[in-house]
Amino acid sequence: MARELLSQVVQDPSRGFTRRPAPTVRHPDLVLALDAHADDHIRARMYGPTAPPSATEHALRLNVKPAAVTAAAAHLRALWKRELVDFQPVDEHGIPVGGRPHFPYATCPDLTGEPRQELRGILDELARQGSHLLYGELLGDGGRDTRRFGAILTDALSREEPLRIRVDSDLFLPWPMLALPEDTANGPDGPGGDAFRRFLGYRHQIEQTGGHHPRFPVPAGDEHDTPPPPLSPVVSLNHDKGIDPQGVTRAAEVASALATGTVRVERALRDELLRALRSGGLDEQLMYFWCHGHFRPVADDSAPLFVLRLSDGKDIDVPAVLAERGPADPPLAQRPLVFLNAGYAGLPATAEPARLGGALIEAGAGGVLGPQIEMPQLFAAEYAHAYVTRYLGGRETAGEIVHGLARHFADAWSNPLGFAYALQCGMDNRLERATV
Repeated sequence: MARELLSQVVQDPSRGFTRRPAPTVRHPDLVLALDAHADDHIRARMYGPTAPPSATEHALRLNVKPAAVTAAAAHLRALWKRELVDFQPVDEHGIPVGGRPHFPYATCPDLTGEPRQELRGILDELARQGSHLLYGELLGDGGRDTRRFGAILTDALSREEPLRIRVDSDLFLPWPMLALPEDTANGPDGPGGDAFRRFLGYRHQIEQTGGHHPRFPVPAGDEHDTPPPPLSPVVSLNHDKGIDPQGVTRAAEVASALATGTVRVERALRDELLRALRSGGLDEQLMYFWCHGHFRPVADDSAPLFVLRLSDGKDIDVPAVLAERGPADPPLAQRPLVFLNAGYAGLPATAEPARLGGALIEAGAGGVLGPQIEMPQLFAAEYAHAYVTRYLGGRETAGEIVHGLARHFADAWSNPLGFAYALQCGMDNRLERATV
């Protein structure tokens, strides 16, 4: 007669891999993996439900040096700063045009009142250069296999329905600022016309790993993967109180939104932040930074370090973060989304702006959002207010909000600066609220 045998699991070799993930986590529609091999070539792979069926993997060797692609990305970021943010209208004699601000595209987030043809010319140039980075630099070696790979990628990227795309690579390119070829984007003729529809940030949700992946707690026995969310959302405002002392931007409204219906932690000193990382008691779900950043040269002539500064002016850099949160430490309990809304002056050609985000992800952040160019304060505060209020609602994922805001500012204000915000991991992050 059959009878049930008593059993006890004393070891879990799978380490919880058979557990179901969070409800918001889904496999991306398309994954593009770019592996840099020294400074010799790049290995490209493409897979996911959107990739066409194939007897073999969609993969090939790109005969392009990673350093050349990185330099082209720095050029594109600098182009956005020069041609859009720093644009100055002048007449045929080089004299500033009267009746307009010296920097109209930096001092007014709503660009619908700017000259239509002037704005269209700027957008066309940004889209042309964004397309060149993708098709001329990354996929421009001219080989037959590369052309086929590029055609498959273009077919996916040019679809009308938004895709959820992950770029898994330690080459952190400004993917939302990249663009399709001119003849692949069709749409109604608005202030920006088809130029907006060419940008990948307008068409799709995009997250980049930068070669980093969030660390998740290893469950013990039958315990849940993560602790339950707090009764009230816990958020933090990490800021430099000296920014915008006249209250010109919406920074005060962002601070107020962060304090509405939440437990808000406020920090203005470097030691306060590092102490929180060190103690293991940081249980925030959203960490917002409104501060200055700059690139600090390093002694061995490698890529300059991107560092943040709060009110005390002390550097918060990659070594400081990693020193507080070692690999043996458990990741941050709520795996917060970190929003680095930090302005900086200039972007060196060899800079790697994603390294600090990678350090925060190694420390336990679920994702990092930040601008890829020197962002005008007025627009940065507008974007932050819109993002924070939507994220705290707890209904949308980080990727949905980034994509929605990129389209909103383009469609409603004819402003492409929303494409300059990039998400490093965290596409499926959503602020969870306790159910009572």
